[in-house]
Amino acid sequence: MARRKLTREGTLLLDSEGLSKLLNDEEPVVALVAEARSRGMEVVMCALTIIEAVHARTDKARLNWVLSGVRVISVGDEEARAASALLMAAGLHGHKFAIDAAVAEAALRQRRPVVLLTSDVDDMAKLCGGHVHIVGV
Repeated sequence: MARRKLTREGTLLLDSEGLSKLLNDEEPVVALVAEARSRGMEVVMCALTIIEAVHARTDKARLNWVLSGVRVISVGDEEARAASALLMAAGLHGHKFAIDAAVAEAALRQRRPVVLLTSDVDDMAKLCGGHVHIVGV
């Protein structure tokens, strides 16, 4: 994982794969999150990411512990409209990319520079339009 992409301050945003790997205690993601925090970056995620990442086998105690150290960004009417506009601008459909659009919209509102940890590099690049540094997991 590209640690050299992290900066001083700014924001590290996790998508569902980033959250899943953090919940599974996967060393590269745990190390990246720890380094981001040590550099003064805020670690955040979109509220919808929780819905996408959590399943019946999720360790609820671990989930609660992880979420206690992350700022969860709400999605309201204004954010949903902005995410919809991102979908239209990228030529994507909400049926398949709704949560990605909400994550991208949240990323675009964070303190810069923003690093987005995602498994959907191509789609997120379309939605974020080059304003967010995207790191694949």
